[in-house]
Amino acid sequence: MTSTPCTAHHAGEPPARSAEASTLTRRSRRRAAVCAAGIGIAGLAALGCGGAAATPAGGETPTTLRVGLVPNQAPDRIRAQYRPFGAYLEKTLEQPVELFVATDYTGVVEAMASDKLDLAYFGGVTYVQAEKRADVTPIVTEIDRETSSPRYYSAIIVRADGPIKTVADLKEKDRKFAFGDINSTSGSLYPRLMLDRAGIGNFTDPQKFVYTGGHDAATLAVVNETVDAGGVEKRIMQRLIDSGTVKAETVRVLEQQLVMGYPWVVRSRLDRGLVERITQAFLTVRDPELLALLRADRYERVQKTDYDEVRREATRLGLVR
Repeated sequence: MTSTPCTAHHAGEPPARSAEASTLTRRSRRRAAVCAAGIGIAGLAALGCGGAAATPAGGETPTTLRVGLVPNQAPDRIRAQYRPFGAYLEKTLEQPVELFVATDYTGVVEAMASDKLDLAYFGGVTYVQAEKRADVTPIVTEIDRETSSPRYYSAIIVRADGPIKTVADLKEKDRKFAFGDINSTSGSLYPRLMLDRAGIGNFTDPQKFVYTGGHDAATLAVVNETVDAGGVEKRIMQRLIDSGTVKAETVRVLEQQLVMGYPWVVRSRLDRGLVERITQAFLTVRDPELLALLRADRYERVQKTDYDEVRREATRLGLVR
């Protein structure tokens, strides 16, 4: 997988500057300005800012496909996990692919909003945040191995040997709760929904709520008794159990709720043919080892309305404005 130089150009423009060509030129200048100035997100400068050719009818066709991934676990772990997927895309699409893992969820939203990504793996909340700032379209999500559906579980967990028996018990004064990243769907939004139903709120209170940055860290905070309970993506907790990092008998699920799967999202200005080839690359994955790395049985198409619940509840609870 290679990176592209920090340039922007559009191939095949006619000598006469039509209104469309002028628009493309303005876009090129904006992209070059973003690339020159940076946008203040750690690691983002490593991404190529250009290399995209444009066709008036079909949209943009980047010479290198820039792929962003939300760090729902430690960024180094995500980078290693998706390296085989990057190689698969390169082979299938017959073009270079560049992977980018931000230090937090916001970094991937910023990269997409600044036209520094072509394809991104968002959570539901980050997708809804991104669509507020960029013209993006969800294309596919994975069929979860536990539920055999496009939905997976968010869970509130506690130590199995502790006194907490219900979510309502977390109302007690000195109870402390760990979220993952504040913009996580299953590590922030859906745990908030479950807490909200139990009459627990004021999620900005630092004496009661902490943000660990990821599902693995939130799980370990519960196991190590740094906090009394935590909100996590259940399948990431299970991966920690399967790897031996966490003993199954040390944790207990208090409550869980199904969440619409992580959408893979493209910039809407991409060439429609390229978008369909990317979509088919997901729909036709057959390698069992690659699917296991991606936590998927297979993929299926999604559309914007599949994330209406996330959009509505994230707005109500202040995660999307």
